[in-house]
Amino acid sequence: MSSQSKTNVDGVHSDVKVVESPTKERPYDLLLRFLGLSLTLVATIVVAVDNETKLISYAEMQFKATAKWEYLSAMVFFVVSNAIACSYAAASLVITVMARNSGTRKSDVTHLVVTALDLALMALLFSANGAACAVGVIAEKGNTHVQWMKVCDVFDAYCRHITAALVLSIIGSTVFLLLVLHSVLKLHYRSRS
Repeated sequence: MSSQSKTNVDGVHSDVKVVESPTKERPYDLLLRFLGLSLTLVATIVVAVDNETKLISYAEMQFKATAKWEYLSAMVFFVVSNAIACSYAAASLVITVMARNSGTRKSDVTHLVVTALDLALMALLFSANGAACAVGVIAEKGNTHVQWMKVCDVFDAYCRHITAALVLSIIGSTVFLLLVLHSVLKLHYRSRS
């Protein structure tokens, strides 16, 4: 609240109080950040704890085979990317709340940096999801041209868990896309007013 002295056109002097009303922002970005944090956290945990061991018979021999995420570089990329996105979502949630409460000029720079990082994380997650999906399709269907056998008929529980984690991570990637779109729309409407 500030007090200003103004002179009217008629020469009348008056004290006018200007009250700055705080802009009431809806907490869409906070909700989306929390959703992105939750989805990427669950996707990371589901894949990180997923393993399955089966006794396989092949040509009159029996041996144990184990399916783990560490055995495929695409799945390692998937887990690490989701863990990074989860950590970033937690940090950006705190930074966004602090910047929102400060209301200074620095908060505009903070929002710009956070939006750029949202965009980078979205790209990272979509890339990791694409790599994991490609490996998942090969695991599900195999590839007869290069003699890669399908493995999801043997490790069915492992493949179901990976599929669930992929769906969660794709939704998490979409949440980061919505965060970027929300920031762009806020910038657009702020520039018009």
